[in-house]
Amino acid sequence: MAISIVRLGSPRARDEGLRIGTVRRPPRGVRKADHAKRDYYDVWLPELAPSTKLIKTALADWQRFAKLYRQEMRKRERLLEVLARLSRDSNFAVGCYCEDEGRCHRSILRQILIEHGARIAV
Repeated sequence: MAISIVRLGSPRARDEGLRIGTVRRPPRGVRKADHAKRDYYDVWLPELAPSTKLIKTALADWQRFAKLYRQEMRKRERLLEVLARLSRDSNFAVGCYCEDEGRCHRSILRQILIEHGARIAV
């Protein structure tokens, strides 16, 4: 059992489980009823997305963004702990739309989840 870190809208992996969207906004032009059908997400959890203000920082200074995103996530400790514990018994995925995971909050979220004891799929 583990958490997969995925790009929303990409084809689902076999046994991926529930897909959680950790994005600030739903996909544009996609009806809510089609989010799961089109491999975006089954559940929307914007609490794990960077704030709108912080997203602007990512474009200008990635290192500063990473530091500030981690600060925002300290306010979500309970939620992160729940996800880490669930990863021991369930397969599920968290993701974002960004093409390059290396310049996406999901790369930082991956590390934060690991630090909370989550099992991460390879």
